[in-house]
Amino acid sequence: MKDYNKEGTRNQEANKPTMSATYPVSIEVRAELLALGIQAGLQVMAQQFQEDVRQLCGDRHERHDGRRAFRWGACSGEVVLGGRKIGVVRPRVRGLDGREAVVPSYRHYQDETLLTQRVMEQILAGVSGRKYARSLESGESGSPGQGVSKSAVSRRFGVRAGRLLEAWLTRPLGDVKVLVMYIDGIEFAEHTVVAALGADVKGVKHPLGIWDGSSENAEVCKNMLDNLLDRGLPVDGPILFVIDGSKALYKALVDRFGAEVVIQRCQYHKRKNVRAQVPKRIQWDVDRTLRQAYQSATGDQARRILRQLIGRLETIAPGAAASLREGLDETLTVIDLGLPKLLRQSFSTTNAIESAFSGVRGVTRQVKRWRNGRMVVRWMAVGFLEAAKHFHKVGGYNIMSVLAEALTKRKSGLDKHQVA
Repeated sequence: MKDYNKEGTRNQEANKPTMSATYPVSIEVRAELLALGIQAGLQVMAQQFQEDVRQLCGDRHERHDGRRAFRWGACSGEVVLGGRKIGVVRPRVRGLDGREAVVPSYRHYQDETLLTQRVMEQILAGVSGRKYARSLESGESGSPGQGVSKSAVSRRFGVRAGRLLEAWLTRPLGDVKVLVMYIDGIEFAEHTVVAALGADVKGVKHPLGIWDGSSENAEVCKNMLDNLLDRGLPVDGPILFVIDGSKALYKALVDRFGAEVVIQRCQYHKRKNVRAQVPKRIQWDVDRTLRQAYQSATGDQARRILRQLIGRLETIAPGAAASLREGLDETLTVIDLGLPKLLRQSFSTTNAIESAFSGVRGVTRQVKRWRNGRMVVRWMAVGFLEAAKHFHKVGGYNIMSVLAEALTKRKSGLDKHQVA
């Protein structure tokens, strides 16, 4: 039997008005409150201006032997408040030498650092330059403001981004001891930016550098590697390089670090590339076989499965067979090293740097027109460094010593083989 008392109670609770419904705050009231806050801030500024003038010049109409300046009227000026420049009336003082002196508090409120920082934060949040003025609180629009036009916002962002780029690409890397380095490229318009992301023995990720080019060719990759080396990146110990299927990246690494360089090609990219070159009716079966091979316990077992698959594809899809054959050993490096499953998942693909690129795309989604390569690199740097703020440690960071031991053992084995 239904309990009507309980049902009625539930209905009463559902229909009970909430606090926001009982006391709604209209947009107009909110705007008036914000405008009142700004006006109060301007009044506080005016009081600080007058206090500074009193300390410099003494009380009005009184003798003051220790004065450092004289009152000299007032004129219009600008201060930074609420993400824009706002016009104010500022006092003027003249020093004992006859030259105009600056009121300290006025100089403080003229500092445009906060304005530039506000612009940067808004753009990183996805606000376009042409909509920056609209992103400000509605209460601020009641005050005259400047520095919020599309060109002004773009100029401030460009200056800030340029400084970040220069600081990043010149930062010494002598204290960054990487055990793994992910390298991949991302395209903007007709430019390809190659980026490097490192992971140290504790699993902490470090954005290392970027380099711009027309394509992901070997020279661009070499230039980026040379930049890292010039900045002091330690490469005396063994490093695992994780790259996509790019032949240019492979060639650049071999040219810079020799044939003994340890390279892991992205298994996901290889699966995607092979799957795209086979008929749809066998795509699922081919992908299942590839996943089975990459999950093998040993490198020999994986090679046996892959060679059987190549034999099947020679007639059906010769292009896919050639793609699978190319770089086959490099796709199995993490298996040959005998790494645990968790480390194999972290270093068998370029997912770590692809995740950073996803953050870059999020930051740059409002850009409608790429003017030149410098603009591309600036945005790439800002996006990459913004993504770095949200980096997590690599999966299996607590057993990174296993990877270090495996790389050292492999290097020792190669050295003994060369001596023999």
